[in-house]
Amino acid sequence: MLIAIPDLLDAAAVARLRGIIDAAQWVDGNVTSGHQSALAKRNEQLPEDSAAAREAGQMVLDALGRSPLFFAATLPLKVFPPLFNRYGIGQTFGTHVDNAIRIQRGTDFRIRADISCTLFLADPADYDGGELVIEDLFGVQRVKLPAGHAVVYPSSSLHHVTPVTRGTRVASFFWLQSMVRDDGDRRILFDLDRAVQTIGADRGQGDPAVIQLTGVYHNLLRRWADA
Repeated sequence: MLIAIPDLLDAAAVARLRGIIDAAQWVDGNVTSGHQSALAKRNEQLPEDSAAAREAGQMVLDALGRSPLFFAATLPLKVFPPLFNRYGIGQTFGTHVDNAIRIQRGTDFRIRADISCTLFLADPADYDGGELVIEDLFGVQRVKLPAGHAVVYPSSSLHHVTPVTRGTRVASFFWLQSMVRDDGDRRILFDLDRAVQTIGADRGQGDPAVIQLTGVYHNLLRRWADA
């Protein structure tokens, strides 16, 4: 399931976040790569234990907590602390699959990576190339969103970032362990939740059909969730 999350950060928040990370010291992006990724990855990354990464990462986490759409699409159990990367001219990330288990460096915090998220932090007009290309059940999806918009997709998907040919692509990226492991089950719950919200807005939350469908949603979540 590939879902875009518009306006996760507004323009003012993007500017504040960029002010924090642009002034920081960046390193080779392979500091967090697995063996397969290291063969294909050419970019820079903000060190995950840096003060800038922690401050900017908390801004992203706070924004996630305010987004009902993000919660409905991912049903998060645990979120890996957000990381930040940038691609200059000629830099790219070849086709790969994200590691199944992500471990935070220097801690015992770990997650099963069910869902990957990319939060775009540069406007599309500021760079050429740098598209996130995801291969899912519905074919190849090419994603290049406005700054402050995010996309979530299954971590099991093959994906790559096309070479940047002008400007600089800047983004935050991270992984989630969902309460519902199966992507197909999450899709059913997401579609049902959207339908309940639509009907509720039309008929009112006290309508018997809305109450019944809400019960169906929670009973399915109760059946499938690992919380």
